[in-house]
Amino acid sequence: MNKEQEHTFVTLLEENQNIVHKICRLYTSDADAHNDLFQEITIQLWKAYPKFRGDAKFTTWMYRVALNTAITLYRKSKKKIKTQEIEPISFKIKAEEYDDQVEQQLRLMYDAIKELNDIDKALVFLYLEDRDYKDISETLGISEVNARVKMNRIKTKLRTVLNP
Repeated sequence: MNKEQEHTFVTLLEENQNIVHKICRLYTSDADAHNDLFQEITIQLWKAYPKFRGDAKFTTWMYRVALNTAITLYRKSKKKIKTQEIEPISFKIKAEEYDDQVEQQLRLMYDAIKELNDIDKALVFLYLEDRDYKDISETLGISEVNARVKMNRIKTKLRTVLNP
């Protein structure tokens, strides 16, 4: 990867790092696991970026890589993930701080979403990010109709959990 590509990658990651933080929040239960997953997703994005062709929006590609990394890590949690050293430039990403009060308000919703299976979690996440069903279906590799049907079923399930 040349310097221009590195700069573009770091800029895009900084601008869209909330996507990764939200995915980490869905698939982890403590700060250490969140940081580990954030680092692993960043590494996977870094390794995959040279192959990014721009056929889809950067954020759609980022969702796909991040969700696949999170799902793979936690489905195979007993296996150790091999990591590699990357150049120091990737660690110059300015991290944003989250407001504890906002975290408290979101906790109930995230706890309910965590009860869903991995694919349903990903679907809800993309839906909450205001992604249209076409983007959701492309990201998850399912049909638009399937995405709509699954989302309606998930909404019913979450209503039951959140309003017993």
